[in-house]
Amino acid sequence: MWHSVQFSRYGGPEVLDLVEITTPVPGVGEVVVEVMAAGLNPGESSIREGRLDKEWPAHFPAGQGSDFAGFIAGTGAGVTGWKIGDAVLGHTVRGSQANFVTVPAGNVIHKPERLPWEIAGSLYVAAATAWQAVSGANPGPGRTVLVHAAHGGVGVIAAQLAKRRGARVIGTASPDSFDYLRQIGVIPVEYGPGFAERLQRIAPDGVDAELNRLGDNVLMNVDSTDTVVLQKIASLIADHQLVIPVAAIYPLERVRDAYRELEAGHAHGKIVLCMMPVEYPHQKVHGIDLRETEATKDAPNRPPVPPNREALPPVFGHRHHLSTAGPVTEGSYIE
Repeated sequence: MWHSVQFSRYGGPEVLDLVEITTPVPGVGEVVVEVMAAGLNPGESSIREGRLDKEWPAHFPAGQGSDFAGFIAGTGAGVTGWKIGDAVLGHTVRGSQANFVTVPAGNVIHKPERLPWEIAGSLYVAAATAWQAVSGANPGPGRTVLVHAAHGGVGVIAAQLAKRRGARVIGTASPDSFDYLRQIGVIPVEYGPGFAERLQRIAPDGVDAELNRLGDNVLMNVDSTDTVVLQKIASLIADHQLVIPVAAIYPLERVRDAYRELEAGHAHGKIVLCMMPVEYPHQKVHGIDLRETEATKDAPNRPPVPPNREALPPVFGHRHHLSTAGPVTEGSYIE
């Protein structure tokens, strides 16, 4: 039994439901992808709330999500270069938060073997938005670029891309993100009251470019150049030249909770839905965030903490686990 995240009226996360779907059949030039992971983005919340009704009107029932990664499950007439079982990542206008998604064959690329599923499935919108923003800022040696929300899904990519072009990068963030930003070569500055004075001390000559509100209400138009950008960013991450933090991983049936965390605005990295979570040794949180959180790390009698290299667990099952997945009632949601 397969499901898709849909909403039939505008509103907050409470309007999202899991709706039963059948396995789709690809049309001419299309591929069907069995989704392993799908990312969340702020623009999706804006659409669901009706705040972008003029630019992106919803046609109910509406799907949700643009980013995804998974396996080719079917190919339509005229499709070449793909076979069933190929691991891919890609993008669609809406509807990626589902067990299956159908897209034009040009909307997917091969997933690099070293690219983790949770990053591959949440990459498209953040990568395309960051690439466009940085290209417009024209960073380079001798230039200073200010990136707002540099700890977020888009900001962290933009900051690293600007650094790669030789710019001096300053990133706004909360103090608990400072160490991480320093590790990727970004000078952190706290936002909030007194920000102008703090920035003046760090950059007395001012900044040459400012990247603000990255991804707030952005869903990139789908075209071939976005797929090229996606390939470049995916390769950089797979080669360990870019680092993408994952803030939380939720099973599909917790999509409402995932969006609540996203909309709270404090996530340090991407939030991802996984379709086949599996348990792993020393797991501390079950059913919501599959990684250790601030709420659990100091709990009494908790199991030993895994080594740092295991901080992000292998939460995605293999394709043959599909047959063992438990059913979810149509339209149901576990609160």
